[in-house]
Amino acid sequence: MFGPVADRLRQAEKIVFVTGAGISQESGIPTFRGKDGFWRKYDAMKLATIDAFYENPKLVWEWYEERRTNILAAKPNPGHLAMAELEKYRPVHVLTQNIDGMHQRAGSTKVYELHGSIITIKCTVCDFKDIIVTGFSELPPICKCGNILRPDVVWFGESLPQDVWHAAMQQASSCDVMIVVGTSLAVSPANLLPAYARQNGAIVIEVNPEETPMSTSMSLSIRSSAAKALPDLLTVFQR
Repeated sequence: MFGPVADRLRQAEKIVFVTGAGISQESGIPTFRGKDGFWRKYDAMKLATIDAFYENPKLVWEWYEERRTNILAAKPNPGHLAMAELEKYRPVHVLTQNIDGMHQRAGSTKVYELHGSIITIKCTVCDFKDIIVTGFSELPPICKCGNILRPDVVWFGESLPQDVWHAAMQQASSCDVMIVVGTSLAVSPANLLPAYARQNGAIVIEVNPEETPMSTSMSLSIRSSAAKALPDLLTVFQR
């Protein structure tokens, strides 16, 4: 699959992945927008906002608890595992729009969560923040300070965590190869990351079963799932 750019891959000193919901879908995690999305009678774009949360925190938390349960029961797929395995051969950085923590569970060590983490919970008022992998006996959960807890995710209308975004821009601007996996990059500002890579002279490869608005601008566009394509990527370095 990667034959046309195999030489460039072997010459690479740093590889950056940009990942989206498609790679997690292969682990059985439904996407927000897909036809198999959660809670189809609700508009996810309206549930995942700060206004929706304060208007009906119990409803929003019930939605997130169902998502958390599904995510915690899922396992990394061969795509996730291949990305982690690639660290044996080259420096690898993962810039992910996913909030499921699956890359870390697969073994990737340099992961930048652009949209936060559904596994991390924080207080809406005080500075409490912690990774919580168990369910809550009461929804919405309440912090020790008496205020409501929320998932540490970026909701629509909220800014990305600036430290993570600046680090992601730096990694994109200094890589030799960028591989965009399972995302159409429809969401800003993540859709700017390939441009930063190109400014550094990097090749940009897309792995997606479907054509995306960015396909025509890619150095190579591979019509395959991450679980099939990324293990093949490993063989380029193992030869």
